[in-house]
Amino acid sequence: QVQLVESGGGLVQAGGSLRLSCEASGRTFGNYVMGWFRQAPGKEREFVGAISWYGDITYYADSVKGRFTISRDNAKNTVYLQMNSLKPEDTAAYYCATPDRPLSTIPRTLHEYDYWGQGTQVTVSS
Repeated sequence: QVQLVESGGGLVQAGGSLRLSCEASGRTFGNYVMGWFRQAPGKEREFVGAISWYGDITYYADSVKGRFTISRDNAKNTVYLQMNSLKPEDTAAYYCATPDRPLSTIPRTLHEYDYWGQGTQVTVSS
């Protein structure tokens, strides 16, 4: 059973930084794409970014491009989301997710991800 556990959320002032972590278990971590999504109150869950299984390709939503960076450490079964220059509109619950099979492309829609973490809250004050 694949399990994903996020950590690192919290309260930060606008302009600040946070690093989220997502530790995976239950299968060979390094074979799978890992994605990050977020959901603000009253809004749909949205794609933030994703990273290829090897870590050499990343994609980001336009809203976070240039401010957020995804990386992974396959030896530690962990993917990271470094968030810099945070804005109040980045306030949301952040989720990591992964597909149920190895993919040669990086999916960017919710339905292409099968396993989800429980989420970690990020609150950015103005």
